[in-house]
Amino acid sequence: MARWIADWHPDDKTFWEGSGKRIARRNLVFSILAEHLGFTVWTLLSIVAAKMGAYDFSTDQLFWLVALPNLVGSVLRVPYTFGPARFGGATFTTVSALLLVIPTVLLGLAVSDPGTPYWMFLVIAALAGVGGGNFASSMANITYFYPRSRQGVALGLNAAGGNIGVSSVQLVMPLVIGGFGLAAAGWFWVPLVVVAAVCAWFFMDNLAVAKAKPREQLAVAGRAQTWIMSFLYIGTFGSFIGYSTAFPLLAKSLFPGSPWAAVAFVGPLIGSLIRPVGGWLADKKGGAPVTLLNFAAMGVGVVLVWLGSTSGNFWMFFLSFQVLFLTAGIGNGSTYRMIPAIFQAKAVAERGTGEEALMYGKRQASAAIGIISAVGALGGFLINRAFGMSFAQTGSPATAFVGFGAFYVACFTLTWWCYTRKVGVSLVGSLADARV
Repeated sequence: MARWIADWHPDDKTFWEGSGKRIARRNLVFSILAEHLGFTVWTLLSIVAAKMGAYDFSTDQLFWLVALPNLVGSVLRVPYTFGPARFGGATFTTVSALLLVIPTVLLGLAVSDPGTPYWMFLVIAALAGVGGGNFASSMANITYFYPRSRQGVALGLNAAGGNIGVSSVQLVMPLVIGGFGLAAAGWFWVPLVVVAAVCAWFFMDNLAVAKAKPREQLAVAGRAQTWIMSFLYIGTFGSFIGYSTAFPLLAKSLFPGSPWAAVAFVGPLIGSLIRPVGGWLADKKGGAPVTLLNFAAMGVGVVLVWLGSTSGNFWMFFLSFQVLFLTAGIGNGSTYRMIPAIFQAKAVAERGTGEEALMYGKRQASAAIGIISAVGALGGFLINRAFGMSFAQTGSPATAFVGFGAFYVACFTLTWWCYTRKVGVSLVGSLADARV
């Protein structure tokens, strides 16, 4: 049963080496498990939509089914951020995992009937969005367990473990659907979700020091840094989740006879596994320099994918897309490392270096993570809608790629202006010391 821990001092080296590290690692492991399944359910429609040939839905309608979970998931990330602070990390992880049963069961029932109307699939897609909220609660919770010096790697591992859920769906589902039919895409995940919920309840902990009033947490919405980082996170995580969910349907539309189903999982897997590396690089070199160079690389990646989409060669298209997944993953890690660095540095500047100031900074960072991850996840919705509208209006994704390239230029400029030029750093105070 989930227990409450009253005393928690991860920045105290004696406490950390004595018992804190072991407890933090255990909570991280089961947090990753629950978050992983949240991502699988959240992105389940990315494969299901590409396999719905028995239904007379247009390409734009199918992209709506892929986009809608991203929209709902991004909105839910704000209230989910406050869940661990209000109810405890273990308790909230258990409940949020159990909610994943609802869309999976409904999907299993809906695809068993070829007469299921389109609006019902829209409802199921919206309900699948609950999986997207799990990321915010998980990351906000794990922030409290680790000392400042280890948060980059810890948050990177937690996020990567969840992100790999996208790859799991795209690797496993074509095999499951091919062997057992489309309905199995829903039923397959039910027992795994139950196991994750049980593990969270019995092996995770609630931290009393993490409790905070929503009003105190929402105060970060008034800070400019929250919205600057939200914009940048659209460019990194929004790109990762958007491209991950769009690739199967996009590849099928552009290259109908290609083996897209066999390789769709590769990009999300690369983006997930490289994410901790982005956090590690940010710990060593600073988040802002890594993020700045990464956005430049993402701009190059968009050009390569655009060329690949018009080449008539699926493998050229596929390989160029891996550049986007690689850079999105690195950017996820580097931007997420910037968040606690910024808010903890500002807490130190405002309140000193005592333990109370450090904990205040963690509460601020935890709340900011929720808002930033919510806004960032909107990128998944926007990318899929951009592809859908581009196909509907022009019959190709070219217009969408132009928009993505322009956005990365804006992200590069904003990162340089706010976090790498000397004047920008001085304006936000102590950010250089925080290794932003």
